[in-house]
Amino acid sequence: MNKRPSQIFVFYVWEHRYPALLFLAFTGIFASVFSLYNLELEAVWYAAGLCLVLSVLVLLIHFSNYCKKHKNRKQLQKNIQLATEQLPPPQTLAEADYQEMILQLKRTSDTALTEWETKYQESIDYYTTWVHQIKTPISVMRMILQTEDTAEYRELSDELFRIEQYVEMVLSYLRLGSQSSDFVFREYSLDHIIRQAVHKYAPQFVRKRIRLSYTPTDATVLTDEKWLLFIIEQLLSNAIKYTPSGTVTITVTDEQVLNIADTGIGIAPEDIPRIFEKGFTGYNGRADKKSTGLGLYLCSQAAYKLSYKLHVTSDVGTGSVFSIDLHRNHVNTMP
Repeated sequence: MNKRPSQIFVFYVWEHRYPALLFLAFTGIFASVFSLYNLELEAVWYAAGLCLVLSVLVLLIHFSNYCKKHKNRKQLQKNIQLATEQLPPPQTLAEADYQEMILQLKRTSDTALTEWETKYQESIDYYTTWVHQIKTPISVMRMILQTEDTAEYRELSDELFRIEQYVEMVLSYLRLGSQSSDFVFREYSLDHIIRQAVHKYAPQFVRKRIRLSYTPTDATVLTDEKWLLFIIEQLLSNAIKYTPSGTVTITVTDEQVLNIADTGIGIAPEDIPRIFEKGFTGYNGRADKKSTGLGLYLCSQAAYKLSYKLHVTSDVGTGSVFSIDLHRNHVNTMP
């Protein structure tokens, strides 16, 4: 926070209070001694006045330099990670000590950061390998379950589909939290991306006998196909999960706002402000007993990185509408 000149002056006076008090003490001593010996005090006050005028001139110059140093330090703070190696030469022993402490903290921080990045990358590599390895037995089980069409097999197939979702969510969670970016932006057909999500969840629509309403769109969007598809899939998954019966409607407005509406149980008004928080399940999630509270959180994080706005409106017992504003007026970067 930038300080006003008056605030800087207060700091300056406080830092130099001891020399000022010492000057007043010397003047008082001289005045007392001259008074005890019945000498003329005019000489003391005259000398003190001249010293005061000279001190004021020197202090004005010194205060100007003091302000300049403060300004330079504020500039260094804006890029402190690089500026630690370009600190100005210390002019006092205290400054030298403080700079040495800063450099030591920087070295410690760099070492800790390097260790953390190494461990984090090892974790990413492990879970990425795990996700790809676990897909093999999942695919085998799916092939086995497709050999017969019974109620029991269909139930097992649905649970296997849920496992696949959780596996993909693990990988998405790690990728979104990574410092590196795997986003690739291109012009894509929005209809093509939506159809991929619809095709994936088609068996769920059929099993729960939920009607899907979607009119194809010819809109194109500048996006990362994988992450936009992830958002749409998560929103469709939630719509199916919390819609016992009825309709899920997908629409795209002329302003390129993608809406996914359902006629489900809706969201409690007190839960709406928090549904995109990490781990928050709300009343519906607690009632469902299977909600992780990660799906919508990951959607919000992916939307932020894509520079999309994610919005929801809902009425309990009527349904919910999740909207993705696909305009990209600016590019966001995660802190």
